[in-house]
Amino acid sequence: MTRIAATFARLTAERRKAFVAFVMAGDPDHDMSLAVIRGLPGAGVDVIELGMPFTDPMADGPAIQRAGQRALGAGQTMVRTLAMVRAFREADATTPIVLMGYYNPIYAMGVPHFVSEATLAGVDGLIIVDLPPEEDEELCLPARAAGLDFIRLATPTTDAARLPKVLTNTSGFVYYVSITGITGAAEPDPAAIAPEIARIKASTALPVCVGFGVRTPHAAHAIAAVADGAVVGSAIVDRIGAGDPPEAVLAFVRSLADATHAREAP
Repeated sequence: MTRIAATFARLTAERRKAFVAFVMAGDPDHDMSLAVIRGLPGAGVDVIELGMPFTDPMADGPAIQRAGQRALGAGQTMVRTLAMVRAFREADATTPIVLMGYYNPIYAMGVPHFVSEATLAGVDGLIIVDLPPEEDEELCLPARAAGLDFIRLATPTTDAARLPKVLTNTSGFVYYVSITGITGAAEPDPAAIAPEIARIKASTALPVCVGFGVRTPHAAHAIAAVADGAVVGSAIVDRIGAGDPPEAVLAFVRSLADATHAREAP
């Protein structure tokens, strides 16, 4: 059983929902970023999404774009991102890490080399937002063959004709994008999302987590009530960008995690 599957199995047994946190690797610098990443499990994070900085993040809103620029400006590279995962694994062998971003940095490194190094570093899965299912032979299938989960995005425009293709070769969980547009652009409506989650779950046994626009403990709890987990990125990255120290960032993350895990609204 993969770390991602084991985490969702444990949460199901505990009757809890998953809290997934996104941070950008190397933002605002190596030491601060690694301190935050190492602190996420203790703050209640079930799955870590670690952003791979890229110069042209077309699906990301201003907060995550700025995070990527800060990281690149501080010298973050794919090699350093994988080194961060290895450093994290020195003290944590159980929390899943999913690399999220765009194909270009992976392509530049070379798919066979990247997949090998990611696996050795302790990466558990990939979310590559600009590789559609039609390109599965490019990265998805090699990653799956190496034991990495390939997590696909479904959106409000993923209709019944498209959904089976999206779910093909998807593993780990399905990431449902709650709004049309870029990350952090608007707050999602749980009442509108609930039937979409049910539609996806009718076609797959995989957990479905919801992200894009989830910024507050209240919103995280509301999303967790209709999905298998809530994903928060921009709101956390904003705290880092504002210069909050690691302990303040992690206290905010704890408030989101507690709300996601709670049976009753905060």
